[in-house]
Amino acid sequence: MAFLWLCLLGLVFSVKVRFLGTNGWYSTDFGNTSCVMIESDRFYVVLDAGDGIYKLDKYVSAEKPIHLFLSHLHLDHIIGFHLFDKFRFKETVNVYGFKGVKDGLQIFKHPYTLPLSDLSFPVEIHELEEGSYTFPFPFSCKLLFHSDPCLGYRFELEGHVIAYCTDTGICDGLHELARDADLLITESSLKPGQRLESWGHLSPREAADVAKQAGVRQLLLTHFDAGNYVRLEDRREAEAAAKEVFKNIICAYDDLEVEL
Repeated sequence: MAFLWLCLLGLVFSVKVRFLGTNGWYSTDFGNTSCVMIESDRFYVVLDAGDGIYKLDKYVSAEKPIHLFLSHLHLDHIIGFHLFDKFRFKETVNVYGFKGVKDGLQIFKHPYTLPLSDLSFPVEIHELEEGSYTFPFPFSCKLLFHSDPCLGYRFELEGHVIAYCTDTGICDGLHELARDADLLITESSLKPGQRLESWGHLSPREAADVAKQAGVRQLLLTHFDAGNYVRLEDRREAEAAAKEVFKNIICAYDDLEVEL
C-alpha cells in the first residue's frame, strides 16, 4: 500500500540493479566473485567487493556519491579492493561494514598491494552495528547465520525496499530484513537438496521459501558456489527447482541488469 501511494505521488523513481559478479568462492570463465551495483537517482550503491567490482567504472558515469556495503570479510567479498587503483573516481567512496571492518581491511597494504590511503580518491570506512540508520539513506542491518560475522541489509532507495542477504543460512535476521521487500537479493551457494548447516548457506528452494514467507515481490539469487555450480545450466536447474516454491525469481548471472 505504501508503494502504491508513493507511485501516485510521483515519489518512486527507477532503480537499476546490475550484477557485476555472481560467483561465490572463486571466479570462473562465466562468473566473477560477489559484487552487485544499484544505481538510483542520487547514489551508486555497491554490495560487496568481490573481483567483479573491476567492472564498476564501466557504469559510474555521473558524479554521484558511491556507497559500498560489505557483508563480511571473506576474501570472495573483499578481494576487489586490490583492484581499486584502476579507478579514477571523483567522489569519495564510502565503505560500510560490521564493527572491526577497519582493522580487517588493513590487509590491503604493502607488500601485497597499494594501501587504500594511497589511492587517487578518498576512501572512508564506517563501522556498523546491528540497527537502523538514516545516513546516507534509510537502511537497517542485522547479523546473519554464517561462519564469521556477516551483515544483511535492508535499503530504502527512491521508494523501493531492497534487501541484500548473502552468505547466510535460515535465521531470524534474514526473515526480518526480507519482510515485504520489493526485491530480495540472496544467495544460492548450495544446489537443490544440499545442506550445510554448520557454515550457513542456502539452497535455491530454501531461498524461495524465505521469499514466499516474507512476502517479497521479486527474488534474485546470486553467490553461486563455484565448486557446486560448474555450468550455467546448473543455475537454470536451480531456478526451476526454486520456482516450484516461488514464481517471481531469477537466478542471476554476470552483467544481468534488472530495473525496478
